[in-house]
Amino acid sequence: MDALRRENVYTINDIYALPDGERAELIDGKIYYMDPPNTKHQRLVSDLHYQIKDFIRKNNGECEVFPAPFAVFLNQEDTNYVEPDISVICDENKITDKGCNGAPDWIIEIVSPGNKAMDYFTKLFKYRAADVREYWIVDPAKETVMVYRFEKETMEEYSFGEDVPVGIYDGFSIKIQ
Repeated sequence: MDALRRENVYTINDIYALPDGERAELIDGKIYYMDPPNTKHQRLVSDLHYQIKDFIRKNNGECEVFPAPFAVFLNQEDTNYVEPDISVICDENKITDKGCNGAPDWIIEIVSPGNKAMDYFTKLFKYRAADVREYWIVDPAKETVMVYRFEKETMEEYSFGEDVPVGIYDGFSIKIQ
């Protein structure tokens, strides 16, 4: 028997081979299965998507906003595939029929009880390494928003009900209720 046991390294093809209705993300060749979101989660996604899309439209912005499920291929490797709750992409050349090739400019993840470590640690480091400009972690249980502006190397925490400034857009802030 091998003294060194190797773990399976999965690829995007394994994600595409999942049974219909089963959702998962792939980070560094490891599959992370996703639980169905609850109602509060979906209300937050819907509200955030609406506010961002409305701001972009009213300001003739060139960025596009996509709610999950929307495929993001963070890099050229076939061992990384994520579906952020909200993805804002400002480079139209990254958008294809399959999703986003490369890092979105702004990602928002809404924490579910079963995925805290994914959002606060695994994805935080993965998104930073992939050159995402801004990353928000919205935590309904704590009623907080952690805002990471990687370009400026800042991190700020806001409470629900406060205006949260959007780093990639001057003059735009979001209030999460």
